[in-house]
Amino acid sequence: QVQLVESGGGSVQPGGSLRLSCAASGFTFGNSAMSWLRQAPGKGLEWISYIKSDGGTTSYAASVKGRFTISRDNAKNTLFLQMNSLKFEDTAVYYCTEGMGPTPRGQGTQVTVSS
Repeated sequence: QVQLVESGGGSVQPGGSLRLSCAASGFTFGNSAMSWLRQAPGKGLEWISYIKSDGGTTSYAASVKGRFTISRDNAKNTLFLQMNSLKFEDTAVYYCTEGMGPTPRGQGTQVTVSS
């Protein structure tokens, strides 16, 4: 059974940083591309970043490019999202997903950017 558990969210001021983690189990993580999605209050799911199975290829939505960095540790079955220069509009629940998603995904981790 696929299980994805996101963590690392919290409250941060604009310009701050957070690092999200996603612990994966129930499938061969090292063979799977992964993505991060987010859902802001009152809005739909937004794809924000993708990484190939070997970590050699990444891509980002325009809204986060240059500020967020996706990475993975296949030995630890863990996906990461380093978020820098956070903005108010980055406030959302963040999810990891296999491939491009939107399923399967975990319960999400809340990121709140406020002053």
